[in-house]
Amino acid sequence: MLAFKYISFHYIKYFIIILLALVLFLVGFDYMGSSDKLNISANLLLIYLVYKTFFAIDMLLPLSLVFAMITTKIFLIRSNALVSFYSLGYSRVDILRPFVVVSTVIITLFIFMHSVSNFSRANEFAKNIRKNAQYLSPTRDLFFTYKDKFVYFSKMLPLQESAEDVRVFSLKENSLKEVLVAKRASYKDDSWHIKKADIIIKPDKVKFDSLGIKVKESKDLEILQGFRPKMIDQVYEGKVNFTIKDAIDAYMLLSAQNINTDIIKSALYKIFIYPLFVPSLVVIIFFFVPMSVRFLNISLFSFGAIISSLMIWAILFMLIELSNHRTIPSEVGIIVPQIILFLIALRQWRKYRLAT
Repeated sequence: MLAFKYISFHYIKYFIIILLALVLFLVGFDYMGSSDKLNISANLLLIYLVYKTFFAIDMLLPLSLVFAMITTKIFLIRSNALVSFYSLGYSRVDILRPFVVVSTVIITLFIFMHSVSNFSRANEFAKNIRKNAQYLSPTRDLFFTYKDKFVYFSKMLPLQESAEDVRVFSLKENSLKEVLVAKRASYKDDSWHIKKADIIIKPDKVKFDSLGIKVKESKDLEILQGFRPKMIDQVYEGKVNFTIKDAIDAYMLLSAQNINTDIIKSALYKIFIYPLFVPSLVVIIFFFVPMSVRFLNISLFSFGAIISSLMIWAILFMLIELSNHRTIPSEVGIIVPQIILFLIALRQWRKYRLAT
C-alpha cells in the first residue's frame, strides 16, 4: 500500500506537469500561427483559446499518461526508490499496478468527458470562431432523407434550434406526391414544429383532364421526430466529433432507416476504444525498463521510449483518420490495433507475474 500511494502520487504529479506543458505548447503555437486571422473581440478570443485548450487535452491526454509513466519510472530508478521497493519484497507487478490503476481511472474519466458538447466538439467550435466569429455557424443548403421523405433546409441555426426555408418532399411509388413548403421550423419536444405551411399536392395521374396541382394551407405541423438540430448538422455535414449521446442517438436513428452508419461507428470507437491503448502501452513499456541505473543508459532509454510512444500514437491517430474518411473499416482501423496491443500487454503481464 505504501508503494502504491508513493508511485501514484508521483505518476499523477508528472502527468499534470507533462499535460500542462504539452497543452500550453500546442495552444501557444496555434495562437501564434492564427493571431493575424483572429479579428475578434477579447471575449471571443478568450473563448477561442478555451476551446483550443479543450481540443489539446482531447488530443494529448492519452499520450501524456504514457510519458508520465516513463518519467516516473526514470525518477524511481534515479532515486534508487525502485531498488528499495524490490528489496522490501515488492514484485514488478506490484510496482506496475499503480500505473495501470491510475491510468485506467483517468482514461475512464476522459471517456465520459466526451458527453459534454463543449469538450467533444471544441475544435469545431474554435474553427467556427476563427472563421465566422461565432462558435456555432449556420448550416446552409442541407439536404437529407428521413424515412420516405426528402428534406431541404436553406439555412439551419443549431444554436437557435431553428431552420429557414424548409421543403419536405414526399414520395409514393418512387414518384413525387407532395411538397411541404414553410418559411420557418423550430425544434421543440423532440420534433420539428411548423406553425404555418403550404402543401403542394400532385395528382396521382398527370393527364390533360386531371384536376391539376392542389395547394392547401396547414398549421401546427410536426415533422422529423427525433432529429435534433446538432445531430442533423453533424451527420449530414460529415462531422465526426460527436458527444456520446448524439453519436448513440444518431446511430440508432440512421440504423432504423438503413442509412450507412460507418462514420457514426468510427466516432463511437474513437470515444470508447481508442483511449484504451494507454494501459496496454504502459504495461508494454514498463517491463522493458531495468530496475537499476547500472543496467540502463537513462538518456538512450528515454529517447527510445518517447519516440516509440509517439510512433504508436501517430499510427493509431492515422488509422482513426482513415476510418473517419471510410478509407478502411473502423473495426480494422481502431479495434484491431487495440486488440493487438492488449494481447502483447497481457503476455507481458502474465510472463512477469508467473516469474514472481
